[in-house]
Amino acid sequence: MKKRSIFLIAATATLYFNNAYAQETPQDSVKVSSIDQIVITGNSNPKKKIESSTAISTFNAKEIQKQNPISAAALLQRVPGFAVETSGGEVGNNLFARGIPSAGAYEFVQVQEDGLPVFEDGALQFANADNFFRVDNSVSRLEALRGGSGSIYANNSPGGLINFITKEGTNDFKGTAKIETGTYGLMRADLNLGGALVKDQLFFNVGGFYRTDDGIRKTGFKANNGGQIRMNLKYVFDKGYAKVYYKKLDDRNTFFLPIPLVQNGDDLKGFPNFDPNYGTYSYRAISQLNIPQAGGGFFSRNLEDGIHPKVDVLGAEFKYDLGSNFSVLNKTRYTNINMNYTGIFPAGGPQTSGDFAKVNGISGNTYQYSLVSNGAVINPDHVQELGFWAIDKQMNNFVNDLQFNYKFDNGNVTAGFYKSTWKSHQYWNWSNILTTATDRPQLLNLVDTALNPSDVGYSKTYNGVTDMTFLQRDTQTQGSLNNVYVNLDYNITDAWSVNGGLRYSRDYYKGNFANTTTANLNNSGLTTDGTHGFETTTADDNMSVLGNKFTYWNYNIDKVSFTLATNYKINRENAVYARFSNGFRSPNEEAYYNYFSNPNPDKPLKSVSTNQLEVGYKYYSRTFDVAVIPFYSSLKNLSFTDIFSSGKSENTFANTENYGVELEGYARLFNNLLEVTFNGTVQNPKYKDLEEGSLLEGNTVRRMPKFYFNIAPAVNITKSWRAYVSMNYYGKRFQDELNVQTLPSFTEFGAGMSYQLGKIRFAVDGTNIFNTIGITEGDPRAGSPTGDGTIMARPIMGAAARASITLDF
Repeated sequence: MKKRSIFLIAATATLYFNNAYAQETPQDSVKVSSIDQIVITGNSNPKKKIESSTAISTFNAKEIQKQNPISAAALLQRVPGFAVETSGGEVGNNLFARGIPSAGAYEFVQVQEDGLPVFEDGALQFANADNFFRVDNSVSRLEALRGGSGSIYANNSPGGLINFITKEGTNDFKGTAKIETGTYGLMRADLNLGGALVKDQLFFNVGGFYRTDDGIRKTGFKANNGGQIRMNLKYVFDKGYAKVYYKKLDDRNTFFLPIPLVQNGDDLKGFPNFDPNYGTYSYRAISQLNIPQAGGGFFSRNLEDGIHPKVDVLGAEFKYDLGSNFSVLNKTRYTNINMNYTGIFPAGGPQTSGDFAKVNGISGNTYQYSLVSNGAVINPDHVQELGFWAIDKQMNNFVNDLQFNYKFDNGNVTAGFYKSTWKSHQYWNWSNILTTATDRPQLLNLVDTALNPSDVGYSKTYNGVTDMTFLQRDTQTQGSLNNVYVNLDYNITDAWSVNGGLRYSRDYYKGNFANTTTANLNNSGLTTDGTHGFETTTADDNMSVLGNKFTYWNYNIDKVSFTLATNYKINRENAVYARFSNGFRSPNEEAYYNYFSNPNPDKPLKSVSTNQLEVGYKYYSRTFDVAVIPFYSSLKNLSFTDIFSSGKSENTFANTENYGVELEGYARLFNNLLEVTFNGTVQNPKYKDLEEGSLLEGNTVRRMPKFYFNIAPAVNITKSWRAYVSMNYYGKRFQDELNVQTLPSFTEFGAGMSYQLGKIRFAVDGTNIFNTIGITEGDPRAGSPTGDGTIMARPIMGAAARASITLDF
């Protein structure tokens, strides 16, 4: 840690003393005034932010550059109302909108690129929406809407819309090139180019990045490696435009999961021999899995592949003025995804050597542990059983959104038809392995020395594997969505407007899954060590085998979503609004599997219905912005589908209710010397009618902070020189519905500096600079938590620093 702090201080100081060469060039700190900003997300037509009756946050390319987020989730932490967990790494993170709980992912919001979904459902099993999206210099701006009209303009999005809008070319040829390095072996290059092939008519933009790094947590291999390229071509004619685009993403990222810590109330410290800030169970020494299968052949997997999506996206957009105030807009996209997902999921917490041996049938002191790597006998204090989870997913999505718009003197009407078809075919093969309970784990074998090597049950492992392929799944889910929607904007006066929207969803879901049986390798003719058969080990006793019998299912949805709102513009700088919205979320992929595996008439499968009411005050000026938005939300039929380490799903249902206030602001003070951006959320999400019984009535919704905020003051030392600090506070939460396991509040600090030399920008950014131990979740796969003592939890990353050089040309 000392070396990392010295690096950060030295890098910052180097930039500081270069101040003597500051040039009088426009600083990159100037924020586009919100009073002039136009937003398109959640609106039928582009609209000034102050005139939009929505809770929406915006970030342009320069603001994103200033924040230099390490992931898409890190950027979304700056949006009030979004509680974001960033501890998974660059991808696989979780976002909870306005206190709506879920098993994780982006279950109640839709992540979009240019107004269409990254993938139709952003919370498929092991397919979080951020697995398929990366922030780079080809992003023009981000618009993040909470609640409001989200359910009218997209599916499964009552919590909001997150729309990343990409850059397009202009008549002026422009480009941005960036190189970046960091304290964790980071090397990254970004490039974006845009311009005109034919002036005023044909424009292009192409951009992308390539990055490799060792990971802030020490894996012993390249934790992140890959990149993306994105390009578009736009032709503009008298009455409209046509655009085509393509994106290729091929990236590999390590997914970080809970590690052991020691908790005493609000105090957290590292477990012995485990660094809480840089340690991980995902380590090179346990990265290879190669095991025989009961049906023949071998299953091999490499942890170093991590989450590895290969994404191809082809899309088009067309707009045409039909005359007589009518226009048509059509957006279409096809997405194909092949993803290999490999992660280490702890199966409970560390156990003493004796306790683990006893649980596995070895009584007394006749147990013996040895290293798989060299056979050396060791006596570890604690051992850890880890799930080696491998998932392969093939996914595709075709979506088309056709809109007609009619403008009249006092407003406009938009009507559209949205069609989306998607498919997810996945295969799971899960095993458990045994390792030392340390942050550079070693694979272990365990035997009972009271038996002979040829005796039945002598060994509890096979090359460190305790449960070989204990779970297999072969499942397929398909969706066919057919939605019509209409939206009306009407200006009663120049200052007073109303908005109403309606969406009718007629959606069809179907799928199948292979039934399984169990088997072992006792009569396979294979040996464990070249001599002894598999009857000598228990590792193969409960192997999962896919059968030829499939279960087929289908589920239909016939639902209406609607919203009503009004906005009153007091003057050029002040406005108030109010909105009511009703929406829903279809059952998620795991809910389908659970229900049709074991149908229960007492717990019918239902979509989640939501009601939200919000009012807001907005003040936008050249030097000061503020938005204050009280809100209320209620949900019915909410399902919890966390998958436990045994492979079974939680399958719990509840209703929730939440009251809260979102606050967002920006200030430029003392003649632009000081800038302050801030956002915060105060809320009180509670369970209502949780099925386990009245004892849980009124408990706080799990993993939801009642208070969280971010504040980032910056000093413009000169027109070229800028320094900032950021403070991210995440309030106390509970891991479970019983509110037994406390997740203490924590505060994470960042800091950095930038220096503009002509068209070149030098920057240093530090994250978690004080090496805070802050946990975002416990271990949702472990079942009921126990409170203080040794816990399993997922902490934020340790301190790190990055240095970059950016050239605009």
